[in-house]
Order: sequence, then C-alpha cells, then structure tokens
Amino acid sequence: MSGRTVTLAHGSGGRAMHELIDAVFVRRFGGGRDDCASIALAEFAARGDRLAFSTDAYVVDPLFFPGGDIGKLAVNGTLNDLAVGGAQPLALSCAVIAEEGLPIDTLERVAESMRGAADAARVAIVTGDTKVVNRGAADKLFVITAGIGVVARGIETGADRARPGDAVLLSGSIGDHGATVLHARGELALEAAIESDSQPLHGLVQAMLAACSDVRCLRDATRGGVATVLNEFAQASGVSLRIDEERIPVRDAVRGVCAILGLDPLYLANEGKLVAVVPGDAARAVLQAMRAHPEGVDAALIGEVVQAPPLVVLRTRFGGERIVDMPHGEQLPRIC
Repeated sequence: MSGRTVTLAHGSGGRAMHELIDAVFVRRFGGGRDDCASIALAEFAARGDRLAFSTDAYVVDPLFFPGGDIGKLAVNGTLNDLAVGGAQPLALSCAVIAEEGLPIDTLERVAESMRGAADAARVAIVTGDTKVVNRGAADKLFVITAGIGVVARGIETGADRARPGDAVLLSGSIGDHGATVLHARGELALEAAIESDSQPLHGLVQAMLAACSDVRCLRDATRGGVATVLNEFAQASGVSLRIDEERIPVRDAVRGVCAILGLDPLYLANEGKLVAVVPGDAARAVLQAMRAHPEGVDAALIGEVVQAPPLVVLRTRFGGERIVDMPHGEQLPRIC
C-alpha cells in the first residue's frame, strides 16, 4: 500500500475499510474481524482473584521520536497503568483515529511498532477499531488502547496507603521522554543525545512485589512528571513527602535542556519510570530487586514519608528547602 493515503472511504465500513484493516492491523496483530475477543476465565483465575482494567488515549506530536513513537507509547503506557496497579497484563485492545490524508505507510509503521512492543512484553493485542475523520480534524493520528490484567491475591496498592516512616523510591532517571519529544519537534537548535524512556514496567513491578508484597503506592510518572505523582500520594494519604534533590537521577542532556528553557525535570513526562512508596524496613530489599531488573538499574531511594501536612518538600542541593506543588497545567503540549 506504499504511496497511498488514508481516505474517508477507509472509515466507511465497506471494502476499502476491510482492506485497510486486513493489510495494516490483522496482518500484524492476528485475529479476525469479530466485534470482540474472548479470553478463557481459567487464565485469570490461575493468576489472581481480581481483574484490572485500564484505558488511555495518545496524541503525541511528533508521531515518531528517538526511542519510540505513538504506537510504542500506546502499548507501553497502558501496560504500565496496569502494572502500577499490581496487575500482570494479559491482553490489549487498540483503536485508531486517522486523519484523511495520513500516509498509509505511516499507519503501517505505527502498527508494526505496536506489534513489536506487545511482543516484547509478551502481551497480545486482541481486538480494535479504526475510524477516519475529515482532514484537519485529528492532527494526523490518535491511538486509544485499553488493557486487562490480573492482580494476585494479597496485593494492595493505592495512593492513599503511604504512612510515616515509609521510603520513596524512583525507578530511574527522569524527564527523558518530555525532553526527547520537545527536542524532536525541531524547535531547539540543540545537539543532545536524548531518547524517550518508553518501556514496559510490569516485570519490574512483579520483581518489587516479590521482594515486598506490601508495596504501599505505585504510579508511573507520565504527564505532570514525578512532582504530580508525589503530590497525589501526599494528598491522598494525608502525609508529607520529603525528597532529596541530590538523590534524584537526571541525565546531563535532560538537565541541559531544562536549564536552557527554564523547565524543572520533576514536572517533565516520563514513559518508563515509576514512583513507589514502600515500608521503610523493606526499602533496601526492594531497591536491590529494582536495580537487579533491566528496567530499574538506575533506581534510587529519593526520600521519606513524615507525619506533617500533605505537602511535598524538596531538599535542594544547596541545602535549602522548597515546596514542590502540583502543576497547574502542562509545561509542554501533546507530549503523550
């Protein structure tokens, strides 16, 4: 289908739509044209006693960037939403909203990336949908993914479970995705070797839970960054989180981009990093388990939970302190 573009006929429900679905999606994801997928309940029961379900929409600009693209982002993002709920992902759905005039080569490239990300995570994309809108109505391509998984018995995580004496852990360097997308837009005359951190985190989470089944809070730090996640924990749990700037890993290239633009890496989006709150006496074991996993080699203990009004307080590298508020809005638009 090289050289062709998406037309309104591809969303009409007729032959053109079926040819597009077969050539782009069925060819890569498998399955047929049924309106739903069926999954044996025995597979759920064998892994746990609760169903986890999540959905998300992806609208990144540009569609392709170093380290990923909108397709990889959509697969890993939904997998990670399940993962931080303590779930083992089982299956995904995929819906795309394509703008009239989008090159079909672009759609195929995104679908191929989604298949690669799903295969790497050992999760199947089992059902989906395709819609076409008029030129100018969707800014090229939107992707919506949903996922289901299973939470094992005894696993309970939630933003309201942080307690004084707990430790705050971070799975690796922050701000990579936000800085990469900004750089990929070509608006900065910078030479920076930055790649998105888009990656699945369910394997890392399972390793953490094996080290400590009582992980209190888990959240992947996407839009709004680490600062937003920490504030969500503080507000939901009614405690104060005190974090140390010196312990927070930030790559030099990301720090440089932030310095030039006046941005704070704590607020930049990540697509492959999580924040966790664990009991203080389990912090060492969980941190070791994280660092032993490929997705957590740069994990760090960045702070602690204290009994105080629900705030996030940062100890700066200069010895002072400042409050880290939740952002009012996005620092960067169309980031994920």
